[in-house]
Amino acid sequence: MRIKPIVATAGLLLAITACSSEPTTPTVSKTSTSPEPVAPTTVPSPTPTDSTYKVGEAAKVNDTANGVVFTATVIAYTQPAKGPQPPDPATQGGDVWATVEAKICNEAKTVTVSQFPWSLAYADGTVVKVTGSSGGDMPKPEFPMDVPIKAGRCVKGKIPFPVMSNTWPERVMYAPESLSDNPVEWFIPKA
Repeated sequence: MRIKPIVATAGLLLAITACSSEPTTPTVSKTSTSPEPVAPTTVPSPTPTDSTYKVGEAAKVNDTANGVVFTATVIAYTQPAKGPQPPDPATQGGDVWATVEAKICNEAKTVTVSQFPWSLAYADGTVVKVTGSSGGDMPKPEFPMDVPIKAGRCVKGKIPFPVMSNTWPERVMYAPESLSDNPVEWFIPKA
């Protein structure tokens, strides 16, 4: 198991039930999971490094100063994804919906999760953030917004992104405040 220390800010975007005045220095490491099969690709994807993962691999985040230990996993990426009416490129920046199916499993103190730390990154430097849209015809099951998770429990769901149909993201990024200096990334294989 590889462990890479990550310098982080003192606060967490993930709300926690107990705080520490000591600086946070979470570590992120790979955990063993059974990744879902990914279709072969004709264009090679970038090679994952110590701080990057393949779709299906879990990143273990250990923020000992705040007593927070959890795993984050990107289970799948889908483009286009069935959702409500297509997004408006002029106002939402995309003409189709894409989804990231993500899972967070909490091992320690209660944490509150959200869609907002997740984003898509493209090879040209473009970053697409979540819209914050939920409910209605959004892809189901939805990843929760501001939901507390007790130790020993997991949540998962789909996070929608408005994307352009003629482009494909390179990476999914997860950057809660504690990892803002070095977000966890998963490479997305080409379709």
